[in-house]
Amino acid sequence: MNLTLVNDNLQIEWEWHEQLLAFNLCKNLVIPLNHIAAVSTAQPVSSWSEIRNPGLVIPGIIKAGTYYSSRGKEFWYVTKDQDYLTLELKDESCQRIILTIDENQAWLERIHQSIAGN
Repeated sequence: MNLTLVNDNLQIEWEWHEQLLAFNLCKNLVIPLNHIAAVSTAQPVSSWSEIRNPGLVIPGIIKAGTYYSSRGKEFWYVTKDQDYLTLELKDESCQRIILTIDENQAWLERIHQSIAGN
């Protein structure tokens, strides 16, 4: 996946295989920066009570797709890497987007700076 900051938006562009694994039909996801309430690189909370719809999970390898829990609707695309980036959202259909990406700490700082600039 590729993240970019364009104007006042965070754009997530999925590779074809990521779309397939996450049962995601959208190639791009655009999130207005003012809809991002918080950003974190901490390990996200996950539990057995989540309902996957649709998605894929292979424990210890990948968790991808839409999940519903007591926290609300979440989109996950995480692999065995520990480079988490969690976006807490407001005014969006998902409450959280959880990713594993290279340079997660740098992205945390970029997003924080972009939010502060708005």
